[in-house]
Amino acid sequence: MRDLIAKDIAAVAKIDVVPRILEVICRTTGMGFAAVARVTEDRWIACAVRDEIAFGLEPGGELELKTTICDEIRASGTAVVINHVAEDPVFRDHHTPAKYGFQSYISTPIHHNGAFFGTLCAIDPRPFDLKASNALATFEIFAELIGSHLDAHQRLERSEAALLGERESAELREQFIAVLGHDLRNPLAAIAGGARLLRKQPEPEKREFILGQMEHSVTRMAGLIDDVMDFARGRLGGGFHVDQRPNAEIEKALEHVLAEFRSAQPMRAVHAEMALDQPVACDSRRVAQLLSNLVANALTHGAPDQPVTVRAVTTDGRFELSVANAGDPIPPETAKRLFRPFTRASDDPHQQGLGLGLYIATEIAHAHNGTLSVTSDAAETRFTFSMPLEVA
Repeated sequence: MRDLIAKDIAAVAKIDVVPRILEVICRTTGMGFAAVARVTEDRWIACAVRDEIAFGLEPGGELELKTTICDEIRASGTAVVINHVAEDPVFRDHHTPAKYGFQSYISTPIHHNGAFFGTLCAIDPRPFDLKASNALATFEIFAELIGSHLDAHQRLERSEAALLGERESAELREQFIAVLGHDLRNPLAAIAGGARLLRKQPEPEKREFILGQMEHSVTRMAGLIDDVMDFARGRLGGGFHVDQRPNAEIEKALEHVLAEFRSAQPMRAVHAEMALDQPVACDSRRVAQLLSNLVANALTHGAPDQPVTVRAVTTDGRFELSVANAGDPIPPETAKRLFRPFTRASDDPHQQGLGLGLYIATEIAHAHNGTLSVTSDAAETRFTFSMPLEVA
């Protein structure tokens, strides 16, 4: 709710004519304080203010709703005009003039998209003959103008968001086609080449070698397709689905991932520090996938002669999993977009993969009500996943 009200205040601030409207109100009525207020069921907030009587309220300032007449205007939907509080049979004993010390008052509703938004109001400690003048008609015109500007501002925001979404979608489509075409073409070509060689190769040992290479290419293609499917679920299906289970066998799942990397790359050192002394409610398969993506990233971009360090702990009601490696730091500009789809940490044209690993890891983190962050300097690059121990 607070974010919505802050957005409403910002929307009024963007209407260039509002300060001029408040100035004209004060000059034509003689009153010293005029404001545009956002009025909800429980709050009165000043969006724009002209104060010539030291009332002491600034944009963003609040009055207790029940102490204002605007609360009654919100309920009735009709304007209120008071020439002289002391002589007014309805408002001479009203608590609002007594609290704020005014004698003249005028306020009219502002509507935004057909609904009550707030009020355009003015007060002064001196009485003024507002009912005999065209003050109310002027206020109503200005209130309608402000409401029209708010409607137009919202339509513009929606149009800009839709346009930005279209641009992002078009960019993603182009990246998807280009990267997918490039990365799938290589293993597919390897399989095709292996098939041709098998037709010509009678020697069993060489046939086994070729079949092994073809199986490796198939495995790589399967991994790429899995990433594409996860990407599609994240972008088109409203996010990742995770099966969070209490007391998940998370340590066993993490150790299995590390064992696979140590077996596949025995020349690289992968160290692990586990201190999981509290149960973790998570989808262990998905968290293992997150770890796999982070370790693969560290082995690809980290210094080959330095170890990759994995640390998993439960502390202060949270589960934290981090992967660190030595090597060149990630440039700040690259770090800003690192978790976007089809983004790679380096521009090496020979680098394999779709650039979806960190994006998928981020989606898995968000699905667990967690976060995935990165810090990188000359000493190390560290990715850290943090989530609550229990399901929210």
